[in-house]
Amino acid sequence: TELINSGTVTEINAQQESVKLRQQIQMLQNSNKHLMRDSLSSLTVKELKQLENRHEFQQANMATGQELNAIHALASQNFFGPAIIEGGGSAYSHPDKKILHLG
Repeated sequence: TELINSGTVTEINAQQESVKLRQQIQMLQNSNKHLMRDSLSSLTVKELKQLENRHEFQQANMATGQELNAIHALASQNFFGPAIIEGGGSAYSHPDKKILHLG
């Protein structure tokens, strides 16, 4: 019964800690909302428009979840060949091209 009791005590402690952490997260989120609202209220219309444009640009350039999953899948399959990783560079070198030296 001691094992059951210690398991129960551990579970109760974990649940209490979880409740405390949720409360802290909620308080931080509320505080952040208030700070953001106060910060935004002091901006001019022009500054708000610039902020909006920057936000839209960042959203447009953000990878979607599917794209990130595809990137991780390719990375896990060693998509980049050993020659590129080891500096062989054969995929991008052009030995038949002449180099122009100025000077």
